Amino acid sequence: MTEAEARDPAPALFRPFSLRDVTFRNRIVLSPMCQYSAEDGFITPWHLDHHARFALGGLGGAMVESTAVVRDGRITPSCLGAYLDDHVAGLARIVDAYHRAGAPVGIQLSHSGRKGSAAAPLDGAAPLASCAPERAWETVAPSAEPLTPDWPTPRALDQGEIEGFVEAFATAARRAVKAGFDFVEIHGAHGYLIHSFVSPLSNRRNDAFGGDIEGRARFPVAIAEAVRGAIPETMPLLYRASAVDGVEGGLELEDTIVLAQKLKAAGVDLIDCSSGGITGASGRAHARPSPGYLVPYAEEIRRKAEIPTMAVGLITSARQAEAIIAEGRADLVALGRQLLADPAFAYHAALELGRPDPAGVLPEAYAFFLRRRSDSARKA
Repeated sequence: MTEAEARDPAPALFRPFSLRDVTFRNRIVLSPMCQYSAEDGFITPWHLDHHARFALGGLGGAMVESTAVVRDGRITPSCLGAYLDDHVAGLARIVDAYHRAGAPVGIQLSHSGRKGSAAAPLDGAAPLASCAPERAWETVAPSAEPLTPDWPTPRALDQGEIEGFVEAFATAARRAVKAGFDFVEIHGAHGYLIHSFVSPLSNRRNDAFGGDIEGRARFPVAIAEAVRGAIPETMPLLYRASAVDGVEGGLELEDTIVLAQKLKAAGVDLIDCSSGGITGASGRAHARPSPGYLVPYAEEIRRKAEIPTMAVGLITSARQAEAIIAEGRADLVALGRQLLADPAFAYHAALELGRPDPAGVLPEAYAFFLRRRSDSARKA
């Protein structure tokens, strides 16, 4: 803790945090959550309603869901995209909602890899090849290794195609800048294309992009360098990692620490620490999911790679989030389903933790009346 932080009367969760030229007014961030509501990558009214709900909730920052850098990089046909210049205008409307409320907002750029061409979860999440073959597309990966035996076998990429995807991420990042986003996150987790290069379970290559962690890290590092070069120097660059695969023979924390060090050298400013997804659902680790079960990964990467981290994974209470920040285990906390249940989590946390003027985390049009309600309650 710095001397200035020690003098700050606010709970640690409500102290500002800066990356490059972007300041998060508190440490609570909306985690990217796929809505499966897009049409050919374009936003729909649902996306605007969804994000307006959080923009007014006093968050420190927010992240727009996994957004494909090429059309066939979508997870499902209803996933968002940044693969067309025409997508920029719709994404900018989401940005505007957060900026009107004074919150920085980022976008998560991704390629689904061998987990793509799937039905949306509400429709069963099965491969389109088996449930709707007329809508299916070819999936790609570092090696011709299917996600599971009942999933289609992806086509192994050649080096020229790998270089093309590096440029696709950079091009999508330029579109994110045009849309007005404050930061960009590269999705390198949950079994999607980038993660499938890093994991030894899915990468069986024997060229420069395979082998040991040095080779398996080459693709994400190249993407990080390309995206860093495509966005302003003042804009933070984040990277979501699956810290471990949670499967025998898979990625271990020591590998991810090495990767994080390489990403830091490539210009990444923060590691968003998740887990799992290489052979199935994301979020799975060696331990069963329980409150804060992924926080130790954020803590270890922060300490050993000497890079800021964001913790995720069943962070559900104000005191739990406060402890993570106050104890130096992570620099930001990302909430997903907890914010779906309670979009005013930041306000409720401010009340519970004794932040001075708790209503002040909200827009003034709300804060004014909540302060009056508090004054009336004290006088009653």
